[in-house]
Amino acid sequence: MPGLSGDAVLPDPLDHLAGENRCRRVICGFLDTLVAALPHPDPTLAGEVLTHLKTALPRHIRDEEGDLFPLLRRRSQTDADINDTLDRLIADHAHASAMLEPIQAALERLVLRGTAFTAEEATAITAFAARERRQLIVENGIVLPLARVRLSQSDLKSLRLRMLQRRHTDTDTAH
Repeated sequence: MPGLSGDAVLPDPLDHLAGENRCRRVICGFLDTLVAALPHPDPTLAGEVLTHLKTALPRHIRDEEGDLFPLLRRRSQTDADINDTLDRLIADHAHASAMLEPIQAALERLVLRGTAFTAEEATAITAFAARERRQLIVENGIVLPLARVRLSQSDLKSLRLRMLQRRHTDTDTAH
């Protein structure tokens, strides 16, 4: 899938994050497809998903937790509801991250050796995809629309710059 782990950032960083969320939704569908294809899931598709889970997803989470959420908190100081929502998303990100290691190992095993998922791995993959979809509902339905209203042009410029720096740094450390 083009654009899943690229270094470019759209001029509007909120549009960029929304685009990454669309990619995350596609990845969830791919995860479901891999599980549904048992006992013979597609190793090539698994490789695409694995690349996303190892590169684009962690960077997206850092964009949100490191920059978007703090900016939104500053612009929403009196809004306890959004702060609670952001806290829940951060906790959900941590839980999803803890689920990733065995899922990535299962995908890697499929890619490298053609070994299908165990029943437990398939259950974990399905649960991860469902968790991601719930996060996307909150991010696309609450967080991004609120950010579009509350963040200033200066905030958006700063967010985009940090996202670009992160992609440059991530590229440098990958080599």
